[in-house]
Amino acid sequence: MRWNVFRDRSDEVNAVSRVQKRTAAVESSQSHETELAGGIHNPILLTKLWQFRERFREGRDATKILRSALKIAREHFDADESCLLTLAPGAESADVQHRVPAEAEWERELFGAFLRGTKIAVPRDTMLARLRRRDRMWGALAVRGKAHFSWQDRSDFSSLGEVVNELLAQLDQARIAQVRVQIDRKILEQVRPKHLFYKILHGIRSLIEYDHSAAILICDDDRGSLEVVAEQIAWQKGKSGNVGLAIPLDRDTRGLLESGTAFGFDRVEGSWKQWIGEPAASLVELLDYNPAVGSELFPAAENSLLCLPLVTRDGLMGALKVASAHGFSLRQYEAELLLQFLPQAGVALQNLRRTESLELQVLNAERKYAMAELARGVAHDVNNALGAMLPLVQQMQADLADDLFEPSLAADDLKQIERSLHVCRRIFSGMLKFARNETRNASEVSLYVIVDSAVTIFRQSLARQRIELVCNVPEDLPTFYAVQADIEQLVLNLVSNARDAMEPGDVLTIESDVVHAGLRLRVSDSGCGIPEEHLAKIQEPFFTTKETGNGLGLAICRSIVAQLRGQFHIESRVGVGTRVTVTFPLIEQEPR
Repeated sequence: MRWNVFRDRSDEVNAVSRVQKRTAAVESSQSHETELAGGIHNPILLTKLWQFRERFREGRDATKILRSALKIAREHFDADESCLLTLAPGAESADVQHRVPAEAEWERELFGAFLRGTKIAVPRDTMLARLRRRDRMWGALAVRGKAHFSWQDRSDFSSLGEVVNELLAQLDQARIAQVRVQIDRKILEQVRPKHLFYKILHGIRSLIEYDHSAAILICDDDRGSLEVVAEQIAWQKGKSGNVGLAIPLDRDTRGLLESGTAFGFDRVEGSWKQWIGEPAASLVELLDYNPAVGSELFPAAENSLLCLPLVTRDGLMGALKVASAHGFSLRQYEAELLLQFLPQAGVALQNLRRTESLELQVLNAERKYAMAELARGVAHDVNNALGAMLPLVQQMQADLADDLFEPSLAADDLKQIERSLHVCRRIFSGMLKFARNETRNASEVSLYVIVDSAVTIFRQSLARQRIELVCNVPEDLPTFYAVQADIEQLVLNLVSNARDAMEPGDVLTIESDVVHAGLRLRVSDSGCGIPEEHLAKIQEPFFTTKETGNGLGLAICRSIVAQLRGQFHIESRVGVGTRVTVTFPLIEQEPR
């Protein structure tokens, strides 16, 4: 079976319409079967079933539907005991829920076999009504009491089960519509793409109830990879450690995704077996990226996997992946349901690309602005150095003209000129490093080298302002993977902000060390500090307390760190000073 991903809006509408029509046909069929099933002749039961259906037609609580159905069964069939039986994926024994009385015992192994489809001999004092949900056997209503239930009793009880099936199907469809409306609302509100990703994954989780993970991956054409931009782990509340993982995407695997086909796999005896889509062994190997089973973060393996490519007019955007810990858990129903959420996921990925493009444009603009500010800031230092050299050169020229040249005095003057030239050279060298390194290719970055360049640029102005500089950045710090120009911009902004907040006698401290979360950089000043009411706004674009500021510096710093999946934190007290802490994630090599 094959699903083509929507390539324009009309295709999206038609595809969703097909799913809705199919659902409506199933519901209509179920309703018709409910009215005729078993040939109910008991007017009391017919009335109860009609009232039950009408009461919960707009119901949103499955528990209330099931409890009410069991109550009807106990009263109408004069049963002593009742319960709901369900079977968890991979389990042998049935789970017993909503039992009345609470102490009643049920043969869990026997009914587990029944729910797995094994033919069993149902005890004569027990009736079972099969419950189907999400296009598969989901559970059963059970009652027990009479020494012998008649054939008509069993037929009537099955009719009750069919009404429950109809109500549960309506409930599930209403829930799907509700989740889609919520996501559409978030799209209209233009929430940040990353937040929208997790809203989509959370909605899918509430509908499919997968027990392993779901992820959205974006296609990075520049790096030739699929990158995990959002992932939700079923048993984990925090951020997945896989976010930011880049997986190489070869031409053949990319071609599989560009076909727009849905792919489904199950792990059987340690090997992946495909049940839907074109042969795609390389794709499932690419998506099977989780670490070895048995670790604290991944106690269970992926044994059932669905992958739906995200293809738009702009080409391949990425993919939506859902995985279950139990084989054969994800089937046609889940594939069709996920298909309904592809348009929203595609919009989220397009928004992410637009956002990153705009952020890059702003970053480049801010970088040019920062270079202009730097030039103005160091002009005084360069002018002082040149001003110190000019009189010495003029004096030597005059001595030579008047035949008063003394080699010993000239040697001292030349040493002073050399010192001034070294000052100019250090300043210009540092600025050129920042100005020339405009490449957007990520590479291994040395924090020591970047901080050293920044300190070279600012050292003279800090000394002139009588601000003490303490720099403790070890040369042997491990490197990390980033765009060097971005990290230079980050350090430049932090040091510049700290300098502007201080007065003579204050101290600027730059330090770095390795912590469990990665490589930590701290830029601290003993300056004026930030008022508490401004702390919440200080990282917002265009908010500034400087008369000549543009309010983009810290916003861009935060954006740079966010792209690296790092951490950015500001602490400040008025009259005490400010400390900015940045943590860069460390990797031993370029992401896969």
